[in-house]
Amino acid sequence: MASTSDQSTRAEVNRYENLPKFLKVVCLVLFTVGIGLSVFYLFGFTIQGHVLLTQMYYYLLYACFASAVFLIMPLRRTGRHMTKIPWYDLVLAAVVFGSCIYFATQAWSILRTNWAPPPTMTATVLASIMFLVALETGRRIAGLPLLIICVIFGTYVLFAEHMPGVLFGKSFSLPQLIGFFTYGGDGILGLPGRIIGTILIGFLVFAGMLIAMGGGRFFINFALAAFGRFRGGPAKVAVVASGFFGSLTGSPMTNVVGTGSFTIPAMKRTGYPAHYAGAIEAAASTGGMIMPPIMGTVAFIMADFVGVPYATVIVAACIPALLYYWGLLVQVDAYAARTGLKGLPREKIPSLWSALKEGWIYIVVLAFLVLGLIYFRWGAKAPFYATGLMFLLSFTNRETMMTPRKFIAALASMGNLITFIIGIMLPIGLLMIGISKPGWLTALVAEIITLTGATDVVVVLLIAVAVSYVFGMVGLAIVPYIVLAATVVPQLVAATGLDLLALHLFLFCYLIIAGITPPVATTAFVAAGLAGSPPMKTAWTASRLAIVVYFIPFFFVFNEALIFQGSIVETVYLFVLCLLGITILAGGVEGYLVKVGRLDWWARVLLVLGGFLIAFPGYGQILTWWMTSIIGAAIAALVIAMMRIRRKTMTEKLQTV
Repeated sequence: MASTSDQSTRAEVNRYENLPKFLKVVCLVLFTVGIGLSVFYLFGFTIQGHVLLTQMYYYLLYACFASAVFLIMPLRRTGRHMTKIPWYDLVLAAVVFGSCIYFATQAWSILRTNWAPPPTMTATVLASIMFLVALETGRRIAGLPLLIICVIFGTYVLFAEHMPGVLFGKSFSLPQLIGFFTYGGDGILGLPGRIIGTILIGFLVFAGMLIAMGGGRFFINFALAAFGRFRGGPAKVAVVASGFFGSLTGSPMTNVVGTGSFTIPAMKRTGYPAHYAGAIEAAASTGGMIMPPIMGTVAFIMADFVGVPYATVIVAACIPALLYYWGLLVQVDAYAARTGLKGLPREKIPSLWSALKEGWIYIVVLAFLVLGLIYFRWGAKAPFYATGLMFLLSFTNRETMMTPRKFIAALASMGNLITFIIGIMLPIGLLMIGISKPGWLTALVAEIITLTGATDVVVVLLIAVAVSYVFGMVGLAIVPYIVLAATVVPQLVAATGLDLLALHLFLFCYLIIAGITPPVATTAFVAAGLAGSPPMKTAWTASRLAIVVYFIPFFFVFNEALIFQGSIVETVYLFVLCLLGITILAGGVEGYLVKVGRLDWWARVLLVLGGFLIAFPGYGQILTWWMTSIIGAAIAALVIAMMRIRRKTMTEKLQTV
């Protein structure tokens, strides 16, 4: 991979494969115990009638996976650190493991009494170590940006009472801060523990098994069979395969590396420029996080925050996700038509039947998972059931059969995913304390809303977009989403009266686009590394391809029918208008429209405007949907007619000559 993407891919690189055999065994034991603990806790198993205490469960999870961070995630991404594990990482792993075991043994006392500040010197020292270790796990996985943000916001409680105006808040001492973080419900025993231990861990186990069994290959083959023969086939394969695979993995960068290693070279071979190929993969991988049925596990977290069933969230995300991927498909098709690109040769395309025949296991398992989540409402147990079913079905095919070697690889994949997320979530406990304890963020958001005018919904939403983008620059959209969902969304709902679920989806959409929007654009930079293209050029192209996600969130906030929160009739005609409008808009952006051909610059500008107005769902009493749609349709029709007349005239002249 090109050096330009080294920092962007730091979260995707670990040294597990380079560990000595003994340490690999240690990691596998830790992973096995950690996953076993989650099954024991979530399924309510007992020992002599006693259930596992929640606080004890969280500490034991941290013992297994937070300690593994220092075994598999190196201090720096250099050759020496990637191939050899230094003594201090072994010490840190042992210290974290021992500290968390101590915390687990004291769980009952921590639950009954207030350990902020810690009551003993031992508790203080170990909590201080955990405090510093959490910052280092975040830095190793997500880099300095997350570390800096967590330190700034987390230590705010130490001097909040000295801040002016709306930034004023209640201050706490350093021992109290350390106690809150390690032993309190606002620190690692709060949101981080709940998100990992009771919501995400099953999905991470499922994703690890899916990846180890070659699920990514099935999605690529399926997309190849369905779209490979059409013009620009490899680009359409990238869009479809990355959408499905990204919904399961929950990580755009993992998605880029997993599917992009195939799709990007294929796109380049068929004529797509390197920067365009990288941009397509980056944009498609990013959209996976809003793609049902899994939505990168964010659907489960969102359902928990909003207080609605899981099914409500994935149904709400259907239309925005479909519109986003439709916009991508229209643009890559228009580019292929404008530049004369063809599809893949028939001999390089698997048949649809063979792709389905080889991958029926994954179809059955995904259907089973969705059924368990929506119909049976198994909740956090559903992905464990689905993983078990996938394991059993693997024995029906020699290629997928879960041999001991494959099972170890699957266990390693699961453990690496969980370790990665836990390493990220630990410092988020500090961030949550800095935001919630002093109360400054609540006052600041309220003041901003008051200054802009609570009735001016557009201004308030634009401020929310800016906040989401800044938080999204940290990367790992699910992390800032948790922070904003717990702090900002309730105030936005109170100020604007907008639909709670719509606002959650709104914020999350703008969090994920930070990964492809300059100047940070980490996901686009990873794709640029695979494509061998200029990172910033790739990022700008990805932003253009993803144009739909920049305005669709406003659409479903203005009219909740686009997330199935209105009448079905209204939902259908708005969806159809959006499809038509996005088709015209995407053609204008790309410079080619079906049945019209290449577009002049003035026609492109007007078609973008016309397409946007056709799709616009209306706002207020003046800008109704039918008024904007009629205006947009008139603009588009006029431009199309003028372009067709001009093209016909030019053709006649050429024939005359």
